[in-house]
Amino acid sequence: MIKNILSGFPSYEKLEKIMNGGAFPAYREANGHIHTPYSFSAFDQLETLFSMARAEEIKTLGINDFYVTDGYEAFHELCLMYGIFPLFNIEFIGLMPEKQKNRIRINDPNNPGRIYFCGKGLDYPFNIDKENRDLLDRIKEATQNQLKEMTSKLNILISKTNPDLMLDFDEIRKKYAHDLVRERHLARAIRCTAADNYHTLKDQMKFIESLYGGRRSKTGMNNTAELENEIRTMLLKAGGEAFVEEEEKSFLSMEKILEIITGAGGIPCYPALLDDSAGRFTEFEGDFRRLYSSLTDLGVGCIELIPGRNNLEILREFVRFFDDKGFIITFGTEHNTPEMIPLTISARNGEHLDDWLKIVNWRGICTIAAHQYFRARKKRGFIDENGHPRKESKKDFEKTGQLVIEYFLRK
Repeated sequence: MIKNILSGFPSYEKLEKIMNGGAFPAYREANGHIHTPYSFSAFDQLETLFSMARAEEIKTLGINDFYVTDGYEAFHELCLMYGIFPLFNIEFIGLMPEKQKNRIRINDPNNPGRIYFCGKGLDYPFNIDKENRDLLDRIKEATQNQLKEMTSKLNILISKTNPDLMLDFDEIRKKYAHDLVRERHLARAIRCTAADNYHTLKDQMKFIESLYGGRRSKTGMNNTAELENEIRTMLLKAGGEAFVEEEEKSFLSMEKILEIITGAGGIPCYPALLDDSAGRFTEFEGDFRRLYSSLTDLGVGCIELIPGRNNLEILREFVRFFDDKGFIITFGTEHNTPEMIPLTISARNGEHLDDWLKIVNWRGICTIAAHQYFRARKKRGFIDENGHPRKESKKDFEKTGQLVIEYFLRK
């Protein structure tokens, strides 16, 4: 039987006594948002993630795959093996029809109305009611049908250049994915098909450019991560020859996303996109006060950022605003592209985060850890019975979470 290590932890009173008022560091390096091979990841093997985390002295990691929790058990086991505290998260893609109608971009810069949304600190083992489990299965089935159509369109393109080659969807799943095939798996399959069937880099590139309709590649064959990103952009995104638009049934409503997250014991969390390289914001995020009101109306009191895509000064201004509002704030790196970047969090262009930003992230991580601890002990976590954050208890959760993590690290 799967068992959460936190269920066997001492009570808070005993934890305090055991830790005996020990002096703890102001923060530890922590990464709250990592995708794994169970959706798509820079890591071919889950253990590679942990080897890197150990080398970079990361003490807390949060698994954060799209739609699935299939990796939870292996993630939990490796966290115990490597002495890294586990956070159990999930990510969904939803649709807000009114925002779509009004052409308001939320945290997808290219698709008005589409929203990425996370659940933090879910119960482990993962458990939801049958209705929502069946709904998630239907969503996953719809996304896989879309990817199968894309594969068929890719095969039409491939047959024009080399009729002897063909992609097999089930083989792509077997070789590159665990269960859920995503666009990035198709892009990798195209790159590998070129490499496996053409001897020279020139011929490999010629094959790929033929799929582009003769358009020249801007990356070449040597940088595999950039090439896979380019294949995805050129062929699989809107305007590409193999693009297939998602059906509306492929998306969850915000109401349903919040229901699933809280039903699974998690904390609803908005992953903010923030500024792009030109300093632009989406319509939903451009005004911090309006964003705060919108999230509060949804009952959301947690924000996550991927600082590597943000200007450091803008990041600091945004974090200060929402920290003052009592939000849980955490950072991550995603690792949801082929690029292998460090797990240690930095801002755009590798700018180091200052101690204050790291402390804010650590406080957020500790709050989620405390939430998981109380939930594992069958007690109320950070979310109240109405699905709203208990902001008035945030300081207590931060203190408890630090005790929990430090106790874990000493074991």
